[in-house]
Amino acid sequence: MVSPILIAGKWRPAQSTESFHAQNPATGESLPNAYPISRWPDCDEALSAAADAAAVLRELPGEQLARFLNGYAARVEARLVEIVDMAHQETALPKSPRLATVELGRTTNQLRQAAAAAMDGSWSLPTIDTKLNIRSRHAALGPVFVLGPNNFPLAFNGVSGGDFAAAIAAGNPVIAKAHPSHPGTTRLLAEEALAAVSESELPAATVQLIYHLSREDGLRLVADKRIGATGFTGSRAAGLALKQAADRAGKPIYLEMSSLNPVVVLPGALRERADKIADEFADSALAAGGQFCTKPGLLLLVAGDETEGFLAKVRQRFVDRPTAPLLSADVGRSLSASLKNLITAGARVVAGGDVIQGAACKYANTLLRVDGAGFLADPQALQTEAFGNATLAVICRDLDEARKVIENLDGQLTGCIYSDTQGSDDQTYSILAPILRLRVGRLLNDKMPTGVAVSPAMNHGGPYPATGHPGFTAVGIPASMWRFSQLECYDNVRPDRLPAALGDRNPNGAVWRNIDGRWSQADVPPRA
Repeated sequence: MVSPILIAGKWRPAQSTESFHAQNPATGESLPNAYPISRWPDCDEALSAAADAAAVLRELPGEQLARFLNGYAARVEARLVEIVDMAHQETALPKSPRLATVELGRTTNQLRQAAAAAMDGSWSLPTIDTKLNIRSRHAALGPVFVLGPNNFPLAFNGVSGGDFAAAIAAGNPVIAKAHPSHPGTTRLLAEEALAAVSESELPAATVQLIYHLSREDGLRLVADKRIGATGFTGSRAAGLALKQAADRAGKPIYLEMSSLNPVVVLPGALRERADKIADEFADSALAAGGQFCTKPGLLLLVAGDETEGFLAKVRQRFVDRPTAPLLSADVGRSLSASLKNLITAGARVVAGGDVIQGAACKYANTLLRVDGAGFLADPQALQTEAFGNATLAVICRDLDEARKVIENLDGQLTGCIYSDTQGSDDQTYSILAPILRLRVGRLLNDKMPTGVAVSPAMNHGGPYPATGHPGFTAVGIPASMWRFSQLECYDNVRPDRLPAALGDRNPNGAVWRNIDGRWSQADVPPRA
């Protein structure tokens, strides 16, 4: 039997003759449930229902949106065992602590943070110029299409993750597309979302779910006139194809695509604490089979007395650490192809480099190396992302070559510099850090990049090709909500026609207010 899709508040069969099965990466076996590959009529119906829901949602108070988000978080927690079991079957990620504690806790936390922002309302940045009688705020944009990735079945899921939470809190309905690696997990989450929609008396089409689409229908959907914006996390090839379609139609699309997350370790840091850094690097590079978007895929070193010894330490840790199953056979094939490209471009295998034979989809922990001159000879090929448990070390002969390597890096989500705590690397840091700063969304010192805190100060974004736009973040309320909003301005509009948030007697006040020609930041009530 083929699982139903969720359209306009109802679970119904897809208008489709094709289906697929998820695979258990630990055993290589197909899981029993079948899921449909929807055709355009399903998309068309979902878009129309979402457009109707959007007209209602944008007028509802933030308290009602918050009621849904908080209720949904509680429902997810109540169904923890079943959701975690399904996610474990579909991804082979450990039940505990990864899924049950870390990821599920992050998922419900960000839903509740989004609820607090919706309740508070200051995310909309209401701004009032009383002298000119001009007022503005951010407001709901319209239906949001969310495509989640394969590596976070809960916290980045299209129907429960950060994009979902931000879009709903901003007052938009969501059409979610499940990732084919974990459709069953997404179905369970959508069941709880629909129940929470009903309990909070939101429009039935506030949350809708389709499992899979053809490439052509996906491109058509992001460009449809009824869509407000799209949030995507996945490969660069898929992201750029979607962006091209959305751009042609003038539709906003926010992409998280690929990142090497370079880690630069300066000579003083190696002299001071080489063993500790080697442990931290191996932990970060190999966590969850290297399948984090912030995995350090490039290690940059400056040649010196400690360099080869440090690289040997990293190599030994890669050899000694157990390997984790990759998320799917497709990830394994992609990793093999990426490593082949890196080796063809001049990288040399130091450890690993082979598929591990067996039922599970596994690849040996792989460390490659190239010298700085070799990297500079073909920087684009040697920045091929190897998604999985593989990292490239670049050994530069001196500081000037390290500077040139960083100057040739593409845009990244993160970049990290380890330096001596006693100050011997400070001058080198002052040269390299400003160059790296321009190429990364988040700059770290003496800390590996894996782990993205759900904090208002977080930037999970960066310059192209890490994302499609360097000015936005996929994590961090309220900033992530602005992607799914439009800036509304009211010029000389009569007081009784203004949104409540822009009225002179709005109890929550404005974030910015101009009185008698002087701008000031008004008091904003604390978040609920």
